[in-house]
Amino acid sequence: MTAAIAVDRRPRARRITAKVLLYIVLGALALIIVLPLVWMLITSFKTDADAVRNPFALPNPISFEAYQTLASGQQPILLWLWNSFAAATIQTILILVTASMGAYALARMDFAGKKFIFGLIIATLLVPPVVFLVPNYLIVQNFGWLDTILAITVPGAAGAFGIFFLRQFFVGLPVEIEEAARIDGAGEFRIFLQVVLPLARPALATLAVLSFLNNWNDFLWPVYVLLSPENMTLQPGLSMLQGAYRTHFAIVMAGAVIASVPVLILFGFAQRQIVDSVAGAAVKG
Repeated sequence: MTAAIAVDRRPRARRITAKVLLYIVLGALALIIVLPLVWMLITSFKTDADAVRNPFALPNPISFEAYQTLASGQQPILLWLWNSFAAATIQTILILVTASMGAYALARMDFAGKKFIFGLIIATLLVPPVVFLVPNYLIVQNFGWLDTILAITVPGAAGAFGIFFLRQFFVGLPVEIEEAARIDGAGEFRIFLQVVLPLARPALATLAVLSFLNNWNDFLWPVYVLLSPENMTLQPGLSMLQGAYRTHFAIVMAGAVIASVPVLILFGFAQRQIVDSVAGAAVKG
């Protein structure tokens, strides 16, 4: 009897051990991810001298000098923040429009060369983005868009990833819902607008967050096409906070903290939709 109880307890003990090990690993990974963010926040509340002298220590004393410097208007960081927000929002809307329409056509409509076109779109995902730098620059230059918000919103408005991502979601939707709408007399565009898009809300929210972050964090492309300091976005603008011979770490970190706030707010609002999208993909898989 005792031996049987001992045998029964072994699997339970193994499950508990495995769960503890899993929590330890996840905790360590979370710590690795969070530590740089905590260090960034702590450094932003130091003086410039304290940030260099004690880079990994707590601020002593706590200083708002870096934020005061940014708010003083010496660098138009609020203007950069607005430029980044406007560019990321506009490009996100354009991506949602173009990607959803293209994905629906590839998922539900039958036309000649559909598989070839989809394969061509997927093939562009294998090409490094830097390859398109010169062609996109020449296109923007010929259109006269240099140093305007169009230069950092339009070229990336028809990305292959968005079409691929939404097509996979549309393929997983039940066809019967669309057929019922057709029986009721709905046209193709009305079905897409009033039936498919509401069902794809989690996927659209996920794509919106990814597109917003991609534009928000973009550094290389704005450096090439934005020439005036007042038209700069936040990422290349933050690089201007570094001096030629000295880096003001506290000011740079304060700027990075400011840059992270809109992203955290966006993720907070869209978190539920993202989780629903991932859960739906897991169920379909």
